[in-house]
Amino acid sequence: AVKAAKQRDMTVVALTGKGGGKLNELLAEEDVHICVPAGRTARIQEVHLLAIHALCDGVDWSLMGDSADE
Repeated sequence: AVKAAKQRDMTVVALTGKGGGKLNELLAEEDVHICVPAGRTARIQEVHLLAIHALCDGVDWSLMGDSADE
C-alpha cells in the first residue's frame, strides 16, 4: 500500500509500534509516522485507537467546523 501511494505522489500516514519495522525504510520525510514506543501489542493498539479518533475529530472539524461537536 505504501509503495502504491508513493507511485501516486500521496502522503502516507503510518501507525506502527515497536520501532516501526520495515515500514521505516519506505516512509519519506513528508509522510506522517506515528510510532508507539511500547513492547506490548495491547498498549500499541490503545494508542493507535486514540490517534485514529483524534484524526477523525480533525477531519470532522475541517469539514464541518464547530458544528461537528453537536
